[in-house]
Amino acid sequence: MSMVHASHGKLKPASPSLLSEPAIVAGIAKAAVPAAPVDWDGLVADYDRIRDKIEEVFPDFYDFNARVRVPGGFRLRVGASNREWDTPDRKAHFLVHPGIDEDDGQDDTPLTLTTVRSHDQYNTTIYGLNDRYRGVTGRRDVIFANADDLAAMGLAHGDLVDVVARSGRVLAQQTVVAHTISRGSVAAYYPEANGLIALDDYDRRSGTPSYKSVAVTLRPAGTV
Repeated sequence: MSMVHASHGKLKPASPSLLSEPAIVAGIAKAAVPAAPVDWDGLVADYDRIRDKIEEVFPDFYDFNARVRVPGGFRLRVGASNREWDTPDRKAHFLVHPGIDEDDGQDDTPLTLTTVRSHDQYNTTIYGLNDRYRGVTGRRDVIFANADDLAAMGLAHGDLVDVVARSGRVLAQQTVVAHTISRGSVAAYYPEANGLIALDDYDRRSGTPSYKSVAVTLRPAGTV
């Protein structure tokens, strides 16, 4: 973790018109804020200039362009892993939180769903259908649940279910996987499960969508 290294595409571009991510972002910026004093085209033309700007903002990226060209890249400083604490007495300080004053809005809905990604996934980009974290191979149409919860609902590992959010939204035809997850909790992959979250289902203080806390029930697939 915390390693920074260069990456290079290995596949032939699908089209000569295919744009890079920096080009797309720069194009959006130029259209949205045409008067901004930023040389967007210059940044896209030479990525070294982008790294120079990163170095200006984040001191840990000093000599960015030189260090990223070293085979294997470089590791960012992580004080805790080096047992180096940036505090006045140079010691780690632990804070005890009194509790969380949240309103999870679960009411009587028995299960709370969290969306997760697989091993072969970076953010919403899915590179493969295997998840070595959880022993799933070749598929993503699954929902992880506690075996005791399944038994209480009359369900079993391998059953097909529909996942129903409190809003009435449905993620249909999911295969139940008995997993070592806490009772009352279930998990499904995103972005496949994103449709369960309504636009207005977010934390009122932070504005964060409820991808990690979705009130749901499970029912045998195809039943109402």
